[in-house]
This record gives sequence, structure tokens and C-alpha cells, in this order.
Amino acid sequence: MGNICRSPTAEGVFRKMVRDAGLENNVVIDSAGTHAYHVGEPPDERAQQAARKRGYEIGDLRARQITQDDFREFDLILAMDWENLALLQQQCPRPYKHKLHLLMRFAGEHDAATVPDPYYGSPEGFNTVLDYVEDACQGLIEVVRKRASLYAAA
Repeated sequence: MGNICRSPTAEGVFRKMVRDAGLENNVVIDSAGTHAYHVGEPPDERAQQAARKRGYEIGDLRARQITQDDFREFDLILAMDWENLALLQQQCPRPYKHKLHLLMRFAGEHDAATVPDPYYGSPEGFNTVLDYVEDACQGLIEVVRKRASLYAAA
């Protein structure tokens, strides 16, 4: 929603996975919110602390709102929950709707459909977000590896 909790956490986790896989020259990663609540702000301090404890640095990220260009420029646009997915579907031009998915679609261990919003909960909620995001990003990195090898072979 505001791009200060779940989405920057996912961006930080996935950036590290992409870097560790040696794919940083092939993959562009960014996060954005569906609302302009926190544009220009760093991630929530609780998100930063939880991420840092697991070896992810997200303090340099700044919130932004999704733009029409994002729908054209990115191969995948991943939402954290049904509400944000619905908002993206409303904003997305028809030719790009196939790019919209829930992040948890890529999860292998957790069977939840969405990543819960930790903003109004306890600090433990940020650890739950990391558990879900790490799982889903693990599945996503496999998809990215396959795509990268297909592009390299072409």
C-alpha cells in the first residue's frame, strides 16, 4: 500500500537473492505502493530492524507510488494481498494485466495466499513477513533463473 513495510522488505530480500545468484545484470528490481501515503520515506523502522537481523539492508530504499510506466517496463508486478492486487488490476492497462500476480504464488513452504500487513501489529509481524517473503522469493528466483537461461540461449 504505502511501500514502507512488505514491499521494500521483498525488494531487499529479492535483491540479495538475485545478487547471490549472480543475476544482478539481468534483473531489475523495484518496489512501489498503490497509495502515495509515504512517498519519499524510508521503510518502517521495524521492517528495517527485522530485515537487518536476517542480513538484509533496506534502509536506503525510499517509498514511491506505482506509475503507468511500471506496467510497461516490468515483466512481473507482484502484490502482497488481494486488495492491492485489485487496485493494480484497476490501474493496469489491458495489454499488461498478465504481469499482475500475488507474490505468494511463488511460495513453496507457506500455503497462505497473501503476505499479512504488519503495520498495525506487533514487531513479530515483521518476522512473519520475512518468513513469507523469503519463501516466495525463493520460488521466484527459480523462475528468474529459468528465464535468464532461456534469454542467454536465444
